[in-house]
Amino acid sequence: MIDTAAIVEAVLFVAEEPVTTEELAGLLEMPVEQVQDTLGDLASELETTGRGVTLRHVAGGWRMYTVPEARPYLERFAATERATRLSKAALETLAVVAYRQPVSRGQVSEIRGVDSERALRTLERRGLVAEVGRDSGPGQALLYGTTGLFLEKMGIDALDELPPLADHVPPASVVETLERPFRPEASSSDSTRS
Repeated sequence: MIDTAAIVEAVLFVAEEPVTTEELAGLLEMPVEQVQDTLGDLASELETTGRGVTLRHVAGGWRMYTVPEARPYLERFAATERATRLSKAALETLAVVAYRQPVSRGQVSEIRGVDSERALRTLERRGLVAEVGRDSGPGQALLYGTTGLFLEKMGIDALDELPPLADHVPPASVVETLERPFRPEASSSDSTRS
């Protein structure tokens, strides 16, 4: 069984904003005072053992930070290609490839509604997608698919473990409502009402 300090450390490690003592107490189903003591002990342990992270109380909550001594190394790491995050365009492109593979650049661009060549090149360079063959149709377009690194980053063993797309697509009635203003017949009938 994992101890309370380890759970607190794990939660704070993944948190993108400071987490209040009360939030942690609710999560752990423990009294606030006990969680406060755990936080104090964890902060002391991190400081005295010379770890690369420290625990601080900021903006009304707790957050993990890197130690100031690591700054020059972190700056060097942040400048590497591996450390940079994927853009929204790259993430959208990756989702299309993951769910529709094998898929051509043209098909990805059609689904996204914008040219996706640059995003695909970025994903290829990062090792998340790769050429997996050629389309048998005219022009024999390159086909793309995800890689083992993609599975590793997603924390899954196979593509069938991806969450079903239906979980992320709104019902047809909502799509209809969202699309209505963009239909040519809707625009002309709306303009005659004005």
